This record gives sequence, C-alpha cells and structure tokens, in this order.
Amino acid sequence: MFQSRTSGKFLAAVAGGALLLTACAGNDTGADKPAASGSASASAPAAQSITYAYEQEFHSYNGNTAAENATRNNGPLQRVLTGFWFYGDKGAITPDKDFGTYEKTSDDPLTVEYTISDKAVWSDGTPIDCDDALLWWAYKSGKIKGFSASGTDGVQDTKVLDCDKGGKKFTLVYDKPFADWVANGPGAAEIMPAHVVEKQGGLSEDEFIAAVKATDAKKLEKAIKFFNDGWISEGTLPAADLIPASGPYKLSKMDAGQSLTFVANDKWWGTPAATPTIVERFIALDEQAQALQNREVQIVEPQPGPDVLNQLKALEGVQVNLGDAYTYEHLDFNFDSSPFKDKALREAFAKCVPRQLIVDNLIKPVAPESKPLEVRNVAPFQNNSAAVVAASGGAGVYAQQDIEGAKALVEKAGKTGLEVKIGYQTPNPRRTAAVQLIIDSCNKAGFKVVDKGSEDFFGTVMPANNYDVALYAWAGSSLVSGWASTFTTPKKCDGENKGNNNGCYSSKKVDELIKKLNSTVDLAAQDPIIAEIEKNLWADLATIPLFQHPGLSAWDETVKNVVPNPAQSTITWNMDKWSLS
Repeated sequence: MFQSRTSGKFLAAVAGGALLLTACAGNDTGADKPAASGSASASAPAAQSITYAYEQEFHSYNGNTAAENATRNNGPLQRVLTGFWFYGDKGAITPDKDFGTYEKTSDDPLTVEYTISDKAVWSDGTPIDCDDALLWWAYKSGKIKGFSASGTDGVQDTKVLDCDKGGKKFTLVYDKPFADWVANGPGAAEIMPAHVVEKQGGLSEDEFIAAVKATDAKKLEKAIKFFNDGWISEGTLPAADLIPASGPYKLSKMDAGQSLTFVANDKWWGTPAATPTIVERFIALDEQAQALQNREVQIVEPQPGPDVLNQLKALEGVQVNLGDAYTYEHLDFNFDSSPFKDKALREAFAKCVPRQLIVDNLIKPVAPESKPLEVRNVAPFQNNSAAVVAASGGAGVYAQQDIEGAKALVEKAGKTGLEVKIGYQTPNPRRTAAVQLIIDSCNKAGFKVVDKGSEDFFGTVMPANNYDVALYAWAGSSLVSGWASTFTTPKKCDGENKGNNNGCYSSKKVDELIKKLNSTVDLAAQDPIIAEIEKNLWADLATIPLFQHPGLSAWDETVKNVVPNPAQSTITWNMDKWSLS
C-alpha cells in the first residue's frame, strides 16, 4: 500500500503490491502550494503539454524505501520506471509486455521465470539486465542488512537470483507458496538503475553482482546508503545522470513548491508517449477545482466533498468521475510511546470517536450509501466483503458512540484529562473537520484531545512516533499481501524499520495468520484467514477504520484517454496515453 508521507506504507503497489500512503493521507514535504489564480480567463497550457494537479510535492526518485513509499513518489514514477506489471484498468494486475514477460513454470517449488526485453535500456543507453534485477532482490528480500524497504513479503521466501552479468533472464524460486506471486516480481517503479548504485557505491558491475549473491552487506555498505538516501529530492531533482528512466517519460525538472516536469524518453523502445510533456502541479486539495476551472491544470483528483463535487459539475467542458477506490481512512494508535499502549484507553477512545457522525457529515453527501468501515483489509465493493465482515464479527463494532462507557474506562484508569495528540498531514480541510468532531465528542469522555496536524507529519512526526493517534489513509489494491507489513511486528520501531506498521502494533497470532494468508493460493480459502485477522485486530484495537474513500476526478474534455484507477496507481497509470484533441 502507499501512504502519503515522507518516511514511509497500505505501501506497495506501484512499489510491489504494498499499501501506499495516499495524497488523501497527506504526504507533503511542507513546501508551499500554489494557490489558484481565481481568474477564469487564465490561458490554457501549451498544446504540446498536459498539466495535472497533485496535492503533495514529489520527494524521491526511489519510492521503495520505508521512508519514501508514498503516492507522491510512486504515482508520478509509474511511466518513468517500468517493470513486469502494473495496476491497469480497474486496478487489475496487468503484465507490461514492453518491459518483458514472465510465467510460472512450477508449483512445487513455486517457480516463476522472468525475461527482460532485449530492447530494454535506461534512458542513458545502459541495458536493463541482471544487475538491475539483483538490486531489486537485494532490497526487496530483506536478506541483506541495511537496505530499507517498505515490505519484503513473498520475496523474503525466494532464493537469490540466478542470473549473470548482462543476462536478461532470471528465476524466482520460492521456499513456500505465495498467494500473490503474479504481482510479486518487480513491477512499475520497483526496478532501480543498478549501474547508478554501483558507481555511487564505488563498485564495478562484477563486484556488485558478486556482493549481492554473497549477501555481503559490508561490501555493499556505500551502495546501500545511496539506495536509501541518495535519490531524495529536496526542492530540486538529483543530477540527471542519477535518475535515468526505463519508461516512456523521464524526469526533466522540478520547481520547488510548484511543479514536476516529465518529457518523452527518446530511448523508450515501446509506443512513444502521446504527449511530449506532462507537468504535475503541486496544488492543495481544496484549490484543485478552482485550478481546473481556470485551466491552470487539465486533470484533478481533489478530495471528495459535496461542495467540490457541485463545483466540478457546474463547470463547462469538464468530465467528472465519481467511483470506487481502494483507499480507506483510519485512526492508528501509537503503541510505542503513548498512553494508548493501555488497551483500556484504546477502548475508551474507540467508544467516543463519532464514526457514524464523521461518515454522515463528511462522506454521505458525496457517497450516500457509505457507512463506517467494519473491516480494514477488504473494500466494501469487493465480492468477498460481506463474507469477511460476517466471519470477523466486525459488523456494527463501535459504530455508535458510547460517551458514558468511554468516560467510565478513563476514570477507572485514573486518566481523566489525559492529553491526546492527533497527528495528520495538513492542509486537509476534511481531516481537520473530522478531528474537530473527535475533539467535541472525546473531550466529553474525559480526554483532552489536541489537533496536532502539521505540514510535515509524514516527513518527521510519524517516523519519530511523536503522536498518540494518527489520522490518514492507505491506498491499496486487491492483493492480500499488499497490507501484510501494515500489521506485521516490525523488526524495530523506527522510520527505517517499521515498514507500513507506523504505530508498531505487535501480535504473534496476527503475524502467524498473515504468514498463513500470504502462502494461501486458493482464493476461497483466503477469506476465513482474513476474517480471523480482522477479528484479532478488533480485539486488540490495533486501529480504528473510519470509511472507504469515494474516488473523485475531473478533467478537461479536450484531454483524451484519461482513465481513473481505483488502485494505488492513481490516475497517472496511463499518462503516456493522454492526448489533446
């Protein structure tokens, strides 16, 4: 899954199936966002470029680390860094045959063979081959100490790749079955340029390959440091020779607080990009509709709300889309350094949070059928939702407030007047409104809830566990392995090691159930395991799920081939097909 934060989890998908912090979650660097001009006569972008809006500023060319696994990075990079698969139309796992091919050749042991296209080269002309695949395995397997990764599920159970220098083929051999094997090889935005890492690490290609095969962390120390930190953008892009592309676009320039520009990759071997230049404008969610009206941008994905929906529907020459999304809002407790290590206080807080009121006030005006989420890891629109909810016992849990019950628990614990810091990424009007509803309710129960929203919540506050409760969203997919690291006990509770488990929740029973789920290939057999996981998450009050996000997007009708996507890949998944009529 992807989340929206700088140190970043439902991290994965474009990054290999994991959850991502979403823009709705607010993964901002804290840079100022440009305001809409307010002038309806603003000129449209040049005919040879298309501009889209995104809430958060791009922060890293490498969105695969625990700190940078976020939609603000992986969304823009999908058509810059390609791989064997991507989240295609309707969020479906889609093989990218331009990049290469893969097939399962054995069930016992599970074996998948991958072949990189003979034509595949980085935009600097370097062939994409064995060392690039080995770099992916090195960080994704967790078997080489020091690499930061948002999750290792599946790859951790594979043997080191059997390719040689210059080779275009490799095989993943698993120690055990893996449910999501079809999306476990390197996907979009996951294969990074090994030749860059080698140079920055002071290694030859031969030395790098040998070190990875030997899992020699000491030999790779400088390379690992660069992989983890060397591609971070602080208001400007890294040097051009550090960020070659493997897709139809390459990164061209970045204007701090303003925009990120993509230009067509002249070394791309597939169908050329339909539009020579794409620009991502960094525009706050509550300003995007106005920016579209002014034609400062041509595509927006604002945060859904009745006012913005009505505003978009009133615009002439604009296509509006409202649909399902694999993104959900939730409250996460800090199990590491907050009073909520005490389950009685978590229960008191769950009783006072006005889940139904939040949905009624903030979501139903846009999606009338919405209700408080009853489970975390299956979206209400998925076919197995009803079965998982019924088996988990999640129906109606904490749906209605119980102020008196919460108050009794707080008093029994001797914590009346306890300060509770709710952290979230700002600016985010809807999230601010939700926090105010929680304050109004939970303060009556004896808590003293404080709004601690900040512009760099994902960048510094969340990684350091400087909050009591976090309010954000996960953007995911239908993959069951995508959310595994969200609830798996972290090796260490810090920004580099906790993966998607930001609150550092830990349960041996849930750990074992997740391992069992990830090795269950039979789809029908997965549902009872998911339900048992959810039952334990409710019993432990690991998190408080709030609601499923409705997906809202809009675009100028002169832009063709815009296709909203419910998965964490976002609307940019096919931006190389966007064109102007």
